[in-house]
Amino acid sequence: FSLEGKGGADSAGHETMQRLFQPCRHGAPLHRSLRKNAATPTRGFDALIGFFHKNMVSNGMLKANKEGPEKMEEMKNDTRGELPNSRLIIASNRLPVVLKKIDGKWEAEPGAGGLITALSPVLKQRGGLWIGWPGTQEASPGELEAVLNHASQESGFILKPVALTLEEIDKYYFGFSNEIIWPQFHDLPSRCNFDPTYWPYYQEVNRKFAQVIQDQVVGNDYIWIHDYHLMSSARQLRNLGTDGEIGFFLHIPFPPPDIFMKLPWRKQLLDDLLHYDLIGFQTMRDRRNFFQCVHAIMKNLPVHTKGQIAVLRVDGRNVKVGAFPISIDYDEFRSLASSRKVADRAWHIHERVPKAQIILGVDRLDYTKGIPERLKAFRNALQRYPELIEKVVLVQVVVPSRHEIPEYRALKREIERLVSEINGQFTRFGWVPIHYLFRSLERSELAAYYRTAEIALITPLKDGMNLIAKEYCASSLEENCVLILSEFAGAASQMRKGALIVNPYDQEGMADAIYTAFKMPAHERSERMKRLRASIKKRDIYWWVDSFLHASSEE
Repeated sequence: FSLEGKGGADSAGHETMQRLFQPCRHGAPLHRSLRKNAATPTRGFDALIGFFHKNMVSNGMLKANKEGPEKMEEMKNDTRGELPNSRLIIASNRLPVVLKKIDGKWEAEPGAGGLITALSPVLKQRGGLWIGWPGTQEASPGELEAVLNHASQESGFILKPVALTLEEIDKYYFGFSNEIIWPQFHDLPSRCNFDPTYWPYYQEVNRKFAQVIQDQVVGNDYIWIHDYHLMSSARQLRNLGTDGEIGFFLHIPFPPPDIFMKLPWRKQLLDDLLHYDLIGFQTMRDRRNFFQCVHAIMKNLPVHTKGQIAVLRVDGRNVKVGAFPISIDYDEFRSLASSRKVADRAWHIHERVPKAQIILGVDRLDYTKGIPERLKAFRNALQRYPELIEKVVLVQVVVPSRHEIPEYRALKREIERLVSEINGQFTRFGWVPIHYLFRSLERSELAAYYRTAEIALITPLKDGMNLIAKEYCASSLEENCVLILSEFAGAASQMRKGALIVNPYDQEGMADAIYTAFKMPAHERSERMKRLRASIKKRDIYWWVDSFLHASSEE
């Protein structure tokens, strides 16, 4: 999940800087870390390349990089499996650019998101390409080729489109991917529409992706395919004659057997997944669910476990399965939060609610995010803990998404009805309990909310990981804040020692957690947040790429 826009530092004047260091809530300067961290450079992309140096610098694929010396020193004695001497081919549903027609001319803007941040430098330095749907059918083949050629030059790696028809987008993307796989894999089978016409389109689009990939493969290129839209691509590639290494990472949860067994194409989909050489999940729970489904449906497949990687023996082949929790670029978010532009915005937010603690919720519009349940829990907290009235403000950011789907429009209406009811019931002169934003936030604005909010309320009903929770912690420079996190977010397994873990279906339990966070003393807030930030810094997005690619090369 990533919000749109880019952040950067501005030239805030001396007067603004003076204001930033004035005392604020809880007796601590809101922006006391700014002076210390403002000049700290981000690690950038050099750290990610460190783990390639053993076999790539020596064979001339990379020039030795003089930057990132600490990371290079850390990795120089790495004894894990050598990565293959090959290019990297990435395939995902969408290309990492956004195409827009401006004044009659097509232009490509860089996409946002942790996956793009992590993989772009690998492709640029190692050599490779990114394959995906360009996001439009309006551009002619000539226009598409021209704009993607220019974008390829800008990005430093090749972008290759997969052309889809409107019917394929409807049946494969909106249909099978988002009316079946998305709700089912998030443990919401009652929301599934098991339309039998969707499956052939899903297979056909996966075949199209496989054909484009196959056309680009040279020698022993490593193919890394991403997410639930393309689970069948490996089988299609094998059918086309590809015998090289193919990895797959599922960004959403994998359901337990009692949920997965409801899928009419359960055996076919599992069999498709087993054509990959490495299957990566977000959590050990997802990996366990996958194995339970395999044992229930496929029968008698031997499994050998070696450390974090389990190996299935399938038709004479080894299929490795592991858990690789995705993360964020910690240094990037910390640096952005340290910038003058963000500090200035954070101060203005603080000035608007100087006497109340801010509770922050940030979500894409989706029924898996638990936004109505969160609003009801907030209402419960105001009812049961009157002390919170005029002392807290919930800032709920909802990023527009999939507005073409009637169910999402209905969800938006439900959210806005609840916001209206709660504000109507509890508003006092000069105080409105919920500030509701239905729009995308530019990155520096989002970072300002992260820095200002004393409490983050991240309570999805189910989530593969939830990077918002990690972004919030990385941006919380003062460490005088609290994360309330759903136990059903993948991030909970890593963050439970520092966060307040809640059941998003339990309104009173969430209300209790809100009150606990509100009353939590500064020293406990600091201790919890320090633990969270240290964990995220250690296992950042670069660690994720490192761990997956090393697992792919281990015997």
